[in-house]
Amino acid sequence: MALSFPTDCRYADSHEYTRPEGDLARVGISAFAVDQLGDIVFVELPEVGAAVTQGQSFGTVESVKAVEELVAPITGTVQARNEAVLANPEELQNDPYGEGWLLVVVPSDVSEIDTLMDAATYQGKVDGH
Repeated sequence: MALSFPTDCRYADSHEYTRPEGDLARVGISAFAVDQLGDIVFVELPEVGAAVTQGQSFGTVESVKAVEELVAPITGTVQARNEAVLANPEELQNDPYGEGWLLVVVPSDVSEIDTLMDAATYQGKVDGH
């Protein structure tokens, strides 16, 4: 299966993405990260109102293979977290860019988004180029 990397997202080295949505940014993990993890059994996310900092851990995703830290691609305040993914972690596998999003963040500094990779650069990274 070919992995997709939507061009309206920006990607971090640690495989999280952010999708700007007006004054907000949606955060999740890429299809590549989901593919590498395999069967996801548990997701831990911060509470609404919590602060997240670019490059710092904000939660974990656990699969039958491993537990991986989630690293914030941008700094901001959590406005929403995906309760459906917390209840049904397989949603993350089914649709990482749609129903499988993790957080909606109010960015502290939108220029941080410019420090992230575009889809083509990220695809090259995961393809090993």
